[in-house]
Amino acid sequence: MRFLHTADWHLGRTLHGADLSPAFEAWTDHVIDLVATQDIDALLISGDVYDRGIPPLEMVDLLAETLERALDHTSVIVTSGNHDSAKRLGFGSRLMRDGLYFYTDSLASRVPVPIRDRSGDVGALVYPIPYLDPDSERGRLADDPAEPLARSHAAVLGKVLDSIRADLAARGLGARGLGAHTDKPYTMIMSHAFVSGAEETESERDISVGGAAQVSASLFNLPGVDYVALGHIHGPQQVASAGPVMRYSGSPIPFSFSEQNHTKTSVIVDTQAADPIELVPAPVYRKLATIEGTLDELLSSQFDEYRGHFLRINVTDPERPANLFAKLMQKFPYVLEHQHLTESTAVSVAELEAIRTEPLAVLREFFEMSGGRDLNEAELDVIRDAWEKVGQGA
Repeated sequence: MRFLHTADWHLGRTLHGADLSPAFEAWTDHVIDLVATQDIDALLISGDVYDRGIPPLEMVDLLAETLERALDHTSVIVTSGNHDSAKRLGFGSRLMRDGLYFYTDSLASRVPVPIRDRSGDVGALVYPIPYLDPDSERGRLADDPAEPLARSHAAVLGKVLDSIRADLAARGLGARGLGAHTDKPYTMIMSHAFVSGAEETESERDISVGGAAQVSASLFNLPGVDYVALGHIHGPQQVASAGPVMRYSGSPIPFSFSEQNHTKTSVIVDTQAADPIELVPAPVYRKLATIEGTLDELLSSQFDEYRGHFLRINVTDPERPANLFAKLMQKFPYVLEHQHLTESTAVSVAELEAIRTEPLAVLREFFEMSGGRDLNEAELDVIRDAWEKVGQGA
């Protein structure tokens, strides 16, 4: 059997204000071409189908059209991510046509989607897990709602995986790992989570709650599971060296300059192949690049190859040139970010990076410098809660 693992479509997202609609249209056409020509038994979308809870209407139409086209060739399994509104994405899912499965409720994840092979037998079982917000799930998933689970991703995801472990055991599939050459169903888990060891980019929205954003790859090491189709991290990569194969498909389009060197891919999982993983390059709408030099250097022929790129430009003249942006735009029509980079601004950029990567540490330092004393634990908890509420409302 063959599966197409994708994630993090983020339909409706822009890049520094640039419209990416043509990129999304090229991507969805590419997906349809793959499911139509590569004997794909199921298309997997592991969360963040949309970029926000209320997506643009044209992106709703694009997804509807894409799913309709895909269902002419294969089954489709979709989970919600931290960017999606689970309720809106899953609305009416039980009324939709055969072969289309929306999983937005954590309690449904213990029941797999059976995928039948060409002979009509169940050749694979797919357990789709939506993004799990600890605040909303710790009570729902607890054995006793009066005693909620710990406020962490590991606690709520671990509880769902325990229910999958129990289901595998009940089916007689949990005694050992299942390979491609057994007569047992190939077993897959879909999950939208931040697994420890994965390499982040600048474009994933923070999912930390209570300081516990990451989950251990060992949580997924369930007997009987062959492949874990991950979403959330935008760089395509494999995580963990032990247990089932675990991969992030990555986003199909770069959404930040930290992704400018990525080769965006989707993953074809072939359950009968000796090497089950095939990476398929995604179409490139417009390349991203960062270039640097004096204005004269940038306007010279040595940078001509970047005219059609989305660009981040650092200008290094000792004094800021007059009409800087207008001159850059005249040669480079797709400049998305530019700065006059001097020694003083370089320090500022480093400080901004520190704020991005360690915002709570920066806030703590500010309050301690302003108040002339260290913060106590109660005060630190107030800051953490306030920061998390800001992040959830972003």
